[in-house]
Amino acid sequence: MPPPARPTRNTTMMKMAFAIAERSTCLRLNVGCIFAIDGRPLVGGYNGAPSGMPHCTPYDCNPSTPCTKTHHAEANGIAFAARHGVALEGSSLYVTNSPCKSCAMLIVNAGVKAVYYAIEYRDPSGVDLLKYVGIPTHHYNPEAI
Repeated sequence: MPPPARPTRNTTMMKMAFAIAERSTCLRLNVGCIFAIDGRPLVGGYNGAPSGMPHCTPYDCNPSTPCTKTHHAEANGIAFAARHGVALEGSSLYVTNSPCKSCAMLIVNAGVKAVYYAIEYRDPSGVDLLKYVGIPTHHYNPEAI
């Protein structure tokens, strides 16, 4: 019997992004990401409150409105990399949800070379900005994960 098919590096990175999303502390949406070079993870991030601040609770957050206590997964990943001296120049980003416009600007300035996402954010302006500056974006079928 032949061995099972080996997942591609892209599939592996997307699975890792979804696993990291499980650490999210946001009650409205769980987002996770991985920055990688050559299919090897560098850093991850998930949406949540800044370090040392209280997480969202049902008493102070309303899941039906945009969260104001958490930072986005991409921003947290970039901040973690900066804090620990990890260069993201030339990396690829794998994220569960397509980036918002603010995160797209951070992604551009971090030197990311490609973005892979599974779920489209309601506002496409982040992906539009990435495409405008020449960063390839890839909508990854979440059912393939």
